[in-house]
Amino acid sequence: MTFLPCPESNIHKQNDPEDLRIGDLLKKESLEKFDFVLAGYPDDEGIKLNGGRPGAAQAPNVIRQKLTRMTPNQDPSQFKAYFDIGNLSLESDLNLRHEFVIKEGKKHLSNKKKWIGLGGGHDYAYADGAAFLQCFSTQKPIIINFDAHLDVRPTHKGLTSGTPFYRLLNDYSDFDFYEIGIQEECNSLKHRDWCQKKGGKILFYKDLYNSLDTPFNNFKSFLSELTNSSRPTYLSVDIDAFSSSFAMGCSQSWPMGIIPNDFHNFMDFLLNHLNIVSLGIYEVSPPLDLDDRTSKLAAQIIYRYLAHG
Repeated sequence: MTFLPCPESNIHKQNDPEDLRIGDLLKKESLEKFDFVLAGYPDDEGIKLNGGRPGAAQAPNVIRQKLTRMTPNQDPSQFKAYFDIGNLSLESDLNLRHEFVIKEGKKHLSNKKKWIGLGGGHDYAYADGAAFLQCFSTQKPIIINFDAHLDVRPTHKGLTSGTPFYRLLNDYSDFDFYEIGIQEECNSLKHRDWCQKKGGKILFYKDLYNSLDTPFNNFKSFLSELTNSSRPTYLSVDIDAFSSSFAMGCSQSWPMGIIPNDFHNFMDFLLNHLNIVSLGIYEVSPPLDLDDRTSKLAAQIIYRYLAHG
């Protein structure tokens, strides 16, 4: 099993020294020169097992196309580009694919690289999360998940896209876990109770938006105990956390959800106050999208992570 090089057709190069794009910065240089490593998981088997709509297997390459067209927000010599290790090959079964990602992610995180995982199904949050937790087990790490769903389903239907945090909370113990944007109509009471008994803290969509205060203040209040923490953090973004008005291209979309402008304020806060060493974006489905809006949103999230450095 390996990562296969991303096709050059998915990397935009402007080739204009006065108008450089991120794609122009992805030179064939040594991995050691880069602070970020990006890996693609063109795999939606976990979504199919969960009864979701397929299409996320196409996401890594489409997101790359949108990301590499973007313009660095500073002198190109200072902008933190990434080393793209390519797309996961899909031989063997899903469990072994997850195990391979864990091994590769842990290797790069241990070498002080920041990891960017592009799903594919949200089942890969288990792989990204396990690599992160194994690497930073002695530092009381933090996992923050933006999602409409808790994704704590048991594994009796296989390693579905609904199981990543069930697996992480069962397999690992000494970490803090926060779920943000969860929609009550998308989750059973038993799953909610199980998550909270395992120590998960939940900020429901209705509490994020339906109050007298602003979403940003509600968000800050929810995470107040983490402000200015130096503990390593893994940020998981299931794109169905967003309203389908902005992110219709996903395996499961809902009219209500987070608004991108709000999310970017949330992310700026996280980048300024936490030590985010791993970012995963999942469930983007280009065949279900309109004008590549959802892929562009995913690319903008990655851009903010890179631009912060």
